[in-house]
Amino acid sequence: MADRPPAPVNVSVMHLRADSVTVSWEVPEEDIIIGFSISQQRQDGHMQRFIREVNTTSRSCVLWDLEEETDYIIQVQSIGLYGESQASKKIHFRTLKKTDRFPSNSSNQDDPTVQGLDKSRHLQTGEMIIIVVVLLMWAAVIALFCRQYDIIKDNDSSNNKEKVKPSSERSTPEHHSGGLLRSKFHPSVPSINIIEV
Repeated sequence: MADRPPAPVNVSVMHLRADSVTVSWEVPEEDIIIGFSISQQRQDGHMQRFIREVNTTSRSCVLWDLEEETDYIIQVQSIGLYGESQASKKIHFRTLKKTDRFPSNSSNQDDPTVQGLDKSRHLQTGEMIIIVVVLLMWAAVIALFCRQYDIIKDNDSSNNKEKVKPSSERSTPEHHSGGLLRSKFHPSVPSINIIEV
């Protein structure tokens, strides 16, 4: 069929481990690719797995749950709008022993991804330090907010106490002549302090 996409090219494996590997590939730029399909098979033919993913522009996939020191064969197909491509060339690889970090005869030792394997523990520690610092900062912000809230609440309650005084203190009785009883000239009449709010 003429509308089928071309097969993926430059299929390769990297990040080879005892139980996983990353498969990557390239596709021609002018074709519309909406997904991929990978067939994974043990070389002895006992196990075969198909992985199919659509609505992605990814050009790599991690294969998990592999058996250590086992030979595998993989092929990749592109998925286009009108079907799948032919399968890519077969790629053979062998998983490592669990004790191996990378193959001793590997030419990938200059690969930054292989060199970065030893630093993964430091990166996780650094991430944990950042997370702890951020959490402590948030705890400090929350504590300051709660303290400010308590201060505001205490101020509001003391203001309300001044507003809600007994009725004898809130209102000033009127003198029978219509004036207020607040006079310094009459020693028999006590002075009343009025607080305006």
